[in-house]
Parts: sequence; C-alpha cells; structure tokens
Amino acid sequence: MYTWYGLPVVSSGWENWTVFGISSLGALFESTFIIIYTWFAPRGKKKLVMMMVSPILMIFGTAVFLSSFSMHTHKMRKVFVGSIVMVASVLMYGSPLVAVKQVIRTKSVKFMPFYLSLFSFLTSLLWMLYGILGRDPFLTAPSVIGCLMGILQLVVYCIYSKCKEAPKTNLDIEQADVMKVSASEEDTKGQNP
Repeated sequence: MYTWYGLPVVSSGWENWTVFGISSLGALFESTFIIIYTWFAPRGKKKLVMMMVSPILMIFGTAVFLSSFSMHTHKMRKVFVGSIVMVASVLMYGSPLVAVKQVIRTKSVKFMPFYLSLFSFLTSLLWMLYGILGRDPFLTAPSVIGCLMGILQLVVYCIYSKCKEAPKTNLDIEQADVMKVSASEEDTKGQNP
C-alpha cells in the first residue's frame, strides 16, 4: 500500500518517491519470501498462505481501483490511501505484542529476538523523523506507534533477559512440524534396507 501511496497517481508528483522506492523493494523481498515458502511448504501450509494472502491482495486491488477511478484529486486519493496505510501500519506494528505476551508468560526471551526488536524500533524512528520532516501524518502517526511498540519490546527484553528460568511452554507450531517431519524421516530410513 505504501508503494501505491508513493506513486504520482496518489501523491502529487514524485513528492513521496522515497516511500515508493523503499516500499517497492520491501514488497519485492516479501513476495519472494512468500513464493519460496509456498514452493517448499507442505500442501496444508500452502493453502493457509493463500488464504492469508488473498484477502490482502483483494483489499489492495479494491483500494487501487477506488483511488484510481472514484477519486479525482490527489488530496482525496492521498487521504483515502493514507488512511488504509495507517490502519495497516498500526496493525503491523502491533503484531509483536503476541511475542511480548509470550515472553511475559514464559519469562523467556527466546520467542523475541533482540535484533528484530531493536531494528524495528530504529526503523520506526527513522520513518517517524522522515514523516515529521515531510509533514506527512500518514507516515508519522503509525511510526510513532511503532516507536512506542519498539520501546516496549526492548524494555520487556531487558527485564526478562535476566531471568534464568527455563520456558514453561511447548514448542511453537512451526518447530513442532519440523520435528515431526524429521522423526518420520528417521522412521522411514530405519525401515528401508
């Protein structure tokens, strides 16, 4: 959505070419990751990925269609697409709260990598500064929330990284699936002479 937001169709001229460029690169990386994951994933996981990606693509397509054909000024398009982008960004920045909850529950930071939290905070901080300098509320507002979430993650990491207690939880779903596949491969190797 930020890629669309940065294009001259939505923004007037190339005022947001930086947003367009960085978001395009991010979309390329994410698409590549999803394609590779889907290629090698078991059939059930492929279905799950498609069920998750399809609504996102439909929302994106609808936003592109409406902003292109229903709205006739750059200001209307920018407000419409910017509002969608703000909601999506806040949801994205709020998603690590699941990991924070897991860390607090288990008193173990193994579910929340430090560098991911640190760079999430730094990225939010840079986008917030860029939004402030460019006077763009659609970049600034979600980045402020991202900064706060990043600070929260770092504080939780600092508090619970000192705990020596072993986690009181089972492996996550992905790790359990990998262990099942490894165990079944070992069983089949032992059965075939």
